[in-house]
Amino acid sequence: MSTTTIPTATAPTVSPARLDVTALTALAPMVWGSTYIVTTHLLPPGHPLFAAMMRALPAGVIALLITRRLPHGSWWWKSFVLGTLNMGAFFPLLFVAAQHLPGGVAATLGAAQPIVVAFLAVGILHERLSIWRVGWGVVGLVGVALVVLGPEAGLDPIGLVAGLAGAGSMATGVVLTKKWGRPAGVSALGLAGWQLAAAGVVLTLPAMLIDGVPAGIDAPAVAGYLWLTLVGALLTYGLWFSGIRRLPVTATALLGLLSPLMAAFLGAVIAGEALNLLQLLGFSVALTAMVAGQLTPSKHLERHTS
Repeated sequence: MSTTTIPTATAPTVSPARLDVTALTALAPMVWGSTYIVTTHLLPPGHPLFAAMMRALPAGVIALLITRRLPHGSWWWKSFVLGTLNMGAFFPLLFVAAQHLPGGVAATLGAAQPIVVAFLAVGILHERLSIWRVGWGVVGLVGVALVVLGPEAGLDPIGLVAGLAGAGSMATGVVLTKKWGRPAGVSALGLAGWQLAAAGVVLTLPAMLIDGVPAGIDAPAVAGYLWLTLVGALLTYGLWFSGIRRLPVTATALLGLLSPLMAAFLGAVIAGEALNLLQLLGFSVALTAMVAGQLTPSKHLERHTS
C-alpha cells in the first residue's frame, strides 16, 4: 500500500561554524574588488603583464619565507598548473579588463564564474549538480548583467573578452584546488605561496619581453603595487584557499559576486562613476543571490512507499 507525499517545510540553513568561515573567505573577493580602482588610478597604464608579475612574485616569495616550505613530488607541477590558472593567466586578463572597462563593469564579468564552477565540479569532482546554487548563480549573473548593460557602461570588446577569459581561468583553478587539496602540514598560506611564486615565474619573461619596466614609477604606483602584493595577494589568497578547502566549492565561487559590488562602490565613491536605478537594482539582485547561495537547501518533498 502506498502512502501520500509528505511535505517538509524546512528552510535552507547555514551552520554558525560555516558562517564564520564564509565571512573570512568573503574578505578576499571584497579586497579583489579594489584591484580595478587601483589599476586605473595608481598604476602606470599599458603594462598588465608587469603589474600581474609584481602582484604575484613578491607575494609568493614573502609567503615562502614565512612558511619555509617548498613543494615536493607532484606538487611542483600542480603548483605551476594552479598558479597559472588562479594567477598567472587570471591576473593579466584582470588588468587588461580593468584598463579597457569601467571598474564595476570589469569586475562583474566574473559573475559567470560560479556557474562555470558548478558544472566543472560535476565533471572534475564528480559532485551532483546543485540546482539550488546554479539557480542562484544565474540570478547573480542576471543581476550583474543589469549593471554591465547599463546605458553608461563602456563595453570595449577587448575588455569583455579578457574579463570572461579570466573568469573561466580562475573557475578551473578553483575546482582543481578543491580536487587536489593541500599536503598534510602545509598551511593555506603555504599553498598560496607555492602558487603565487609559480605564477610570478611564469609571468616574469613575458612581462619583461612584452611590457618591460614602466617608465617613471612614482609614489602612487609604488603604493598600488604594495597594496596588490601584500593585501590583494599575500593576505587574500591564504583566506581564499582556506575557504575553498572547508566550504562547498560552488558556494565559495558565489562569494566572488562581492568583487563587483566593492568595485562599483569604489568606482562611485572615488571615480565618480554614476550608477542608475537599474544598475543599483542589479547589485541588489547579485547580493541576494550571493547570500542565498551560501545556504544549504533542505528537501521540501519526500516520497514514502511501503
